[in-house]
Amino acid sequence: MSDRIFTPEEANALLPRLREELRGLQEMTDEYEERMIALRKKKAEAGTRTGGGAAGGGDPFFEEEGRLDFMRMEIEMAIGNFGRHGVLLKMIHPGLIDFPALVNGEAALICWKEGEERATHYHGWQDGFAGRRPLPSE
Repeated sequence: MSDRIFTPEEANALLPRLREELRGLQEMTDEYEERMIALRKKKAEAGTRTGGGAAGGGDPFFEEEGRLDFMRMEIEMAIGNFGRHGVLLKMIHPGLIDFPALVNGEAALICWKEGEERATHYHGWQDGFAGRRPLPSE
């Protein structure tokens, strides 16, 4: 992550791009979770039917496991992109993003939660989401 410090205006200017990236990340994580659950079910069913071994000696799950590994790498890259923007992605569902800032001359985090139109709150580095307060100019 960079050492970037955001003003509320800079944070809000970056939000449209971050929202778009967040939607893409959410779609990827949803698909990954669905496919992982489906694979676990198939493995459990196959283990019950065959006593745990794969018929014919091949791994019937190899291809799907490879896809999931690739998807996991894509997700990790997408998460890393938030850091490259200089922000902290705190949660994917619902989206929660913090922007390092100075508020009243002190280090703080401008906080945006999915569903909010703009970033209008902040909290201290140790306070977390529960310590949110309106930005002084809001």
